[in-house]
Amino acid sequence: MEAPQQIKPAKLADYLEVLSKAVFEAGMNWKVIENKWPGFREAFHQFDPATIAAYTPDDIDRLMADTRIVRNMRKVEATIHNAQAMLEIEREFGSFAKYLEVKRPFDSQLADIRKRFKHVGNFAVYYFLYVVGEQVPPHEEYSAKLKGNPVEASRQRLGR
Repeated sequence: MEAPQQIKPAKLADYLEVLSKAVFEAGMNWKVIENKWPGFREAFHQFDPATIAAYTPDDIDRLMADTRIVRNMRKVEATIHNAQAMLEIEREFGSFAKYLEVKRPFDSQLADIRKRFKHVGNFAVYYFLYVVGEQVPPHEEYSAKLKGNPVEASRQRLGR
């Protein structure tokens, strides 16, 4: 698999979209998610955090019936929680970019993101930070580090 394309996020929705893609790819074939991604964008209102943060049970029912997306209740609920968390971070730090700047380096960003957001493991956070242009360790080095730690590798497989 080639490295994912990096972006320069222009708005909070860009960050939420990348994080949501990491959430939905976890434990799945990334090609399935990639092929369905246009449907995800439509179903999740272009990943507008304010819209998603206000989703009701009716919105969840709508998503769970939408064949354009992978209908995983835990991941849908995580996306809603993560939108709420991003809005809170924006209120607290002024912008999501400022939050990432304050939380550098990578290990600190990783720990805080795993604490604040749902359904994100170490590789999901690594992917997220890489795609949004943050400095991350070399992939082979990071992957070997996790594989050398059986407890962490197990947590990663379980998405905790």
